Amino acid sequence: MRDSAAYVWGFWWMARQVSHLANPWSTNHMAAPAGVLLGYHTLMPLPGLLLTPVTLIFGPSASYNLLVIVVPGLLCYAMYRAARLWLPSQTGAIAAGAFFGLSAMLAQEDWYHINIAVGALFLPLALEASVRLRRSPGWRQALVLGVVVGAAVLTDPESAVLTGILTGLVLLPWLLWRPAVARLWPVALGAVIAAIVAAPQLAAMIHEESRGGLQIPAQLLGVTDKLYGVGLPGMFAPTPRVADFGLTALAQPFLHSRDNEGLPMFGVTLTALALMGLIVAWRRRRAWQLALLWLGCAALALGMSLWVGNRQFMPWMQDWHGVHVSPLLPFTWFVRIPGLSAFREADRMAILGLVPAALLAGAAVDWMRYHAKPLIAVVIALGVLELGYSGNAKIATMPTAYRHLDAPIAASHSGATVVDVPYGMRGGIPEYGGRFAAQALVMATADGHPRAVAYVSRIPESTLDAIQKHPFYSWLIRTQHFSFAPVTVPLTAAAQRSWPLWAAKLSSYTPLTAAEVAAGRRDARTLHIGWVVAWYSNPAIVQYLHQTGFNFA
Repeated sequence: MRDSAAYVWGFWWMARQVSHLANPWSTNHMAAPAGVLLGYHTLMPLPGLLLTPVTLIFGPSASYNLLVIVVPGLLCYAMYRAARLWLPSQTGAIAAGAFFGLSAMLAQEDWYHINIAVGALFLPLALEASVRLRRSPGWRQALVLGVVVGAAVLTDPESAVLTGILTGLVLLPWLLWRPAVARLWPVALGAVIAAIVAAPQLAAMIHEESRGGLQIPAQLLGVTDKLYGVGLPGMFAPTPRVADFGLTALAQPFLHSRDNEGLPMFGVTLTALALMGLIVAWRRRRAWQLALLWLGCAALALGMSLWVGNRQFMPWMQDWHGVHVSPLLPFTWFVRIPGLSAFREADRMAILGLVPAALLAGAAVDWMRYHAKPLIAVVIALGVLELGYSGNAKIATMPTAYRHLDAPIAASHSGATVVDVPYGMRGGIPEYGGRFAAQALVMATADGHPRAVAYVSRIPESTLDAIQKHPFYSWLIRTQHFSFAPVTVPLTAAAQRSWPLWAAKLSSYTPLTAAEVAAGRRDARTLHIGWVVAWYSNPAIVQYLHQTGFNFA
């Protein structure tokens, strides 16, 4: 999987740059020779820095695997600590930690998007730090809160947005209810400390934005914003985990018949316990505040259109940048808030909603602790049916090195570029070219050579422009989209940048002219390309590579 390979590459790149005291937010080892900025990429600078010793000794794949293993336990412990501030018994806090850290939602992210799982760690940490600041305003609590929020930015900027929302919801009512200097200055100090801690990441993001890193067409944002909403009643349906216990009939599609970026499901057990927790703690104002936060996050996670089963509804349909959306759904307005236009995945809001849901479920278990202990055994049994994620056909192992294939490349210290076919730059939006082999990035960590392919969350306009000026890459992309069944629609430059590229109609293949071949051959020499690794067989590409001066090895 390209995401996992990109995380491995990120650990390697961070260790390399840290050991050379160099800037990790810019690289010429992807999208060579133009290079690409990594300010908005899922680089995870803080985890990469902390795991640099592991990366240097055992390799980047070891760092990735270690992080995947320890994150669920860290999530459980962080939520346990936050729950102890509200729940009277340790039993309820343990339950809250388990329902958060072992949830199908975060377990699936741990498999596929480790940056989101690690970023979720800062939600209970920020909640605990904010509550402690409210209870004991002072510089120590301000320092802790500032470090937590700043560290969230250094880990995953998208998760940092959720962390900032949660922190604001805890502190703003406290500040506004009884305004006082004694309350204001610790919060302000925490904000300053957070900005100082996050300064390197923020500087990299500002620099990338100044270079066109966020100049994404509004229509393209509108299309992607609409893709990631969660359907009903799937958000509260049994998680796919129940299929592992033979309950396949309960594991029905939970989104609008497709699994997008994650597994945004609270599950039946957690939903029922959270509602029970609200009932048994209904006299406590905090319980109702948690319920409102849960409800609000669930509403945002619906996205810009309402899916009920496999049917889509668009109440009071509105045209937004050429995309039909519903103005009645809150996420339609959420992405219009300045600075949040690039927050594309509505289903990520369900992760924030998991925090109050887990706390309310902990309150229900806490009540059972004193009034109905036998029910706790039932909760454990039902929890085992839904918690966790056992994977599916997409999950497989990947070698950490390809010694036979990579030996001549690794033996060379020329610094020559390696081009992988299919060739392309993928990850977020926009995208260019084809879907390259995930193994390419893992292999790059072993041989250390720059790669022409790139897998980053945002591809700056400057990088796209620089790459498109090279005839070798342009004709390579045209050749790899060779279609044996010609279509009449030409593949324009705008179509090449469209998302998703694989949905665009392929152009009919016309052989390159002698002038085009000559231009590609001259450009290949200037690009200092040492090797082309073909991950699939395509006669048109083989012919093109021979024409541009490459010999099969």
